Amino acid sequence: MTQIIGTYGSLLISAMGQTLLLALCGLFFGCILGVIFGLASVVDNKVTRAISAVYVHIIRGVPMIVLAFFVFYGLPYGLRTILGIRYTFSPLQAGTICLAVNCGAYMSEIIRAGIQAIDPGQMEAARSLGLSYWRSMFRVVLPQAIKNMIPSIVNQFIITLKDTSILSVIGFPELVNKAQNVIAITFKSFETWAIVAVMYLIVILILQQVANALERRLSRGRK
Repeated sequence: MTQIIGTYGSLLISAMGQTLLLALCGLFFGCILGVIFGLASVVDNKVTRAISAVYVHIIRGVPMIVLAFFVFYGLPYGLRTILGIRYTFSPLQAGTICLAVNCGAYMSEIIRAGIQAIDPGQMEAARSLGLSYWRSMFRVVLPQAIKNMIPSIVNQFIITLKDTSILSVIGFPELVNKAQNVIAITFKSFETWAIVAVMYLIVILILQQVANALERRLSRGRK
């Protein structure tokens, strides 16, 4: 094990950096999708609520590996055959799209629940002061809801981070992908996977501590 760490430690650390980068990109764009579909699910409009519900149910019902293959292989083929557009996604682009779409479905539910947890009187009070619906939502309701959502968002980042391991199937140079390369060279699968597991565990434990600290701080602020 020490030989693998000494020889390939820098490679695995670099791969963990790529893993974190991909997870951050996926979470960033997933939050954007989550806000769009989360708001669509709470407005008084049956069409937008139906669109949001369809998106959430479809994405949550499709395995991540299927979504990854669809984005990396299926989508370029569809663009080429249907629209005549020849474009190939890089592993980073495909991975970001895959994680963002998947994360967005779960973020949508987090945002919907966070908004619905706010007392409806907050919206009514803002509207009575002359603010429009959307100004009331973004200036009054959403800032309060975000405080409640922060621990859930951190937990979603942890889930997204673990989901990056699936994207080794499309060749993105994240930790699992590089670990497979190390095993192909050294033939030491037990030691390599043990190191990878510990690396994931350390990062995820740190993120869990951050989520717990935020939750405690926000709980004190609400008292």
